[in-house]
Amino acid sequence: MKKLLLFYGVCQMLLSLSVSAQEFIPSSPLYRDPITDGAADPVVVYNREEQSWWMLYTQRRANVETADVAYCYGNDIGFASSKDNGKTWVYRGTLDLEFERGKNTFWAPDVVYSNGTYHMFVAYIQGVRNHWGGHATLVHYTSQNLWDWKHEGYVDLDTKNVIDATLIQLPDGLWKMWYKSPEGGGITMSATSKDLFTWKTNKKPAIGGQAHEGPKAFWFKDSYWVVTDEWQGLRVYKSDDTEKWEKQDLILNEASSRFMDGPKGAHGDVVVTGDKAYVIYFTHPGRKSHLEAPADEHGNIPLDLRRSVIQVRELIVENGKLIDKADDFTFYLPNLK
Repeated sequence: MKKLLLFYGVCQMLLSLSVSAQEFIPSSPLYRDPITDGAADPVVVYNREEQSWWMLYTQRRANVETADVAYCYGNDIGFASSKDNGKTWVYRGTLDLEFERGKNTFWAPDVVYSNGTYHMFVAYIQGVRNHWGGHATLVHYTSQNLWDWKHEGYVDLDTKNVIDATLIQLPDGLWKMWYKSPEGGGITMSATSKDLFTWKTNKKPAIGGQAHEGPKAFWFKDSYWVVTDEWQGLRVYKSDDTEKWEKQDLILNEASSRFMDGPKGAHGDVVVTGDKAYVIYFTHPGRKSHLEAPADEHGNIPLDLRRSVIQVRELIVENGKLIDKADDFTFYLPNLK
């Protein structure tokens, strides 16, 4: 019996060493768009057909000289893939999402997988603008392989100018969506669905208070969490039931010592794998503060202030609070079935 227990202990130790040996220190930045240099608003999803991890993101046209914030419009949804568990990301192109004439704008996708089908919810604005504005709506697409997307139509949420959807499925099978609404100056509202096609909106704010955008909901360490982009880092909220939320501190509110990881983190995704969680977000490494982007004498924002990159940090829970590990962590996205 002692020999058997010793053998079991050695096996467990070797397994632990094997798993830890797979982990690596992620590159910094984790990903930089080689075409436009403007990757932002990432979502990371496993492609079961290719058996690789995919990163979909707003492909801002950062290396194009245009007026004011026009580089944030006319965007496609770009994507990169990783076949080595998140170590290396390779640009693969853009998604064909156009469903009406002209050149239009797509922002901040979220993707969930249900019963063999991928569902994407992405913000859509008709046309291209020089300055902030336009009527934003959420559009629903479905796919079997993440390459080819079927336009399912607009998402009816009984409100106008909706962006930044995030979805999770509750234990009873019900889907819940959170999104940014202009109501209250820019807060998070919510809706529920049994089939991801028909939605019932909650008239009361899910998360109010200070204006914010980019909510991301997830389950980790026996709690529900939402992080929101306050343009000064991400605000953390914790819940037992997705109804009542406890406000916590900011994460990503300080630059790390890693290359291009500053000045603060903005709109991102959270990937939970077993007892590990990673926040994958974007930064403006050329800026002194997240919102600093003055135009030059031509009315253009300079390239160094336009460009953005994707970074990653590990999330841990200490004393009931979610915090980020900025420097001392390893990274690994395991293959899924």
